[in-house]
Formats: sequence, structure tokens, C-alpha cells
Amino acid sequence: MKMEKVAFYYFSGTGNTLLVVEKMEETFKKNGVNVELHRIEESDPEKVNLQHTLGLAFPVAGLSTYPFVWEFIESLPPANGTPVFMVDTLAGYSGGMVGPLHDKLKKKGYNPMGACEIIMPSNIFYIQSDENRSKIIEKGMKEAEKYAQVLSDGKAKWGSFPVLPHMLNTLSRSFMKSWEWKSQQKWFGFKANASKCNQCGICAQICPLNNIEMNEYPEYKFKCQFCMRCVSFCPQKAIPCKVNYKGNTHRAVKVKELLSN
Repeated sequence: MKMEKVAFYYFSGTGNTLLVVEKMEETFKKNGVNVELHRIEESDPEKVNLQHTLGLAFPVAGLSTYPFVWEFIESLPPANGTPVFMVDTLAGYSGGMVGPLHDKLKKKGYNPMGACEIIMPSNIFYIQSDENRSKIIEKGMKEAEKYAQVLSDGKAKWGSFPVLPHMLNTLSRSFMKSWEWKSQQKWFGFKANASKCNQCGICAQICPLNNIEMNEYPEYKFKCQFCMRCVSFCPQKAIPCKVNYKGNTHRAVKVKELLSN
């Protein structure tokens, strides 16, 4: 089926997914497809236009994706055959994303038309060298372009999946809600270092869940879902993450690019 217009909803933590979305947008437009980009954290799922092809893009987190991204997807209105495709970015393996999302959208009345997972640089734990990250991004952009072309040609696939991914997804989401997201401050140390912080407020501005309040210094509430934006985009490296090797961080775009669409 020929795509004419795509409503592309995405979330990007530190820029990897944004780069993929922009490359796909560029390829779609070359094929005469009109594209509207929408940031998930600022979008109302009930206002999604079901007359357009729906695109969903997000990072993998904990073998699945962030709870607020799932909440957006689960709040999408019922459809009657609206075409939908997905793309996620990941450092290695998801396991619990592609299959469960396919089935959830199918049950809502959408027509799953394509799925793709694209390797991009890690933004947590071990951060690769600049040279290696550039190589990974270059390869990822080629994959994004190829995928968008296949979608434009109507040849993408999003098949059915065995039971294991659904089990992984259930375990992952349960784990994230019960531990990772709720205890990140204790385990990962998200607290601004007053000796480094210049009170610029960028961390509060870019937090997708409005979890950071600027007083004299940034103060964290209890809604963090560990997207790594505040850690990675702090110009002073004033927000430490205990699990990042030697305090290294990764960001694929500049702050203004992250917020420009």
C-alpha cells in the first residue's frame, strides 16, 4: 500500500532515535511521502489522526521501552486498519519489544506493516570512543534509510512471534516499575553536584517527565524513568551516574536539535 502521509511519533533520550527518525523522514520525503514529526512526551494519543500511517519510534530500555512510552501506545484510540510501523534504537538486544507491540496494536485494530531495530551507540554503562560511536551511527543511518525505503515501497514486514518475547516484555515491565525507575536515585546517584552546577536549568528543560525542579540547584522528584537526558546533556557534567564508566556520557545531537521538532 502506497503511503501518502505519516504521523511519526517518537521519543529520543540522548538523540539516537531522533537521528534515525530524521533520516527516515528525509527518505520518506524523497519518495513523495508527507511526514509530520511529533514528540511523544508532548503528544496526546487520543488526538492521533487515524487517517494517516502511524509511525512509532523509541529507544529500547530494559529489554522493552520506557513506561511512559508504553502508556502512550496503550492510550492510542481503537483503529479500523490504520497502517502502523515501528522502529527502535538499541545498543544490543531488546527481546521483549517487537512481538508484544505487534500484538497489542493488532488487537487495537491497527495494521502492523513493518518493524525494525537499529543498533546505535550506548548511552549508559560503557560509552564507546568517539570514533567507534561515529562508525555505529553511520551504519545506523544506512539501516534507517534502507528501512524507510522498504516502507515506502510497501515491502516491509512485521511478522508474528513466539511466546518468549511476551514473557520477556512482561518481566521487563514489571521489573522496571518495581525497581529500576523507582530507585534510580539511590542506585545511580542522580543529584546535581553543586560544585560543578552553573544553574543553567537545561536538565529541567529537557526532562520528558518534568521530574526536575529548578530551585537553587536542580531537585529530583520521583518520576524519573532513567532516559539519561539530564546526565548526558548537562554542559558541566554536574549530574553523575554511578554506573557510567569514568563518568563518560553519550549524546547524539545538541540540545536545540532535541527540542526543535
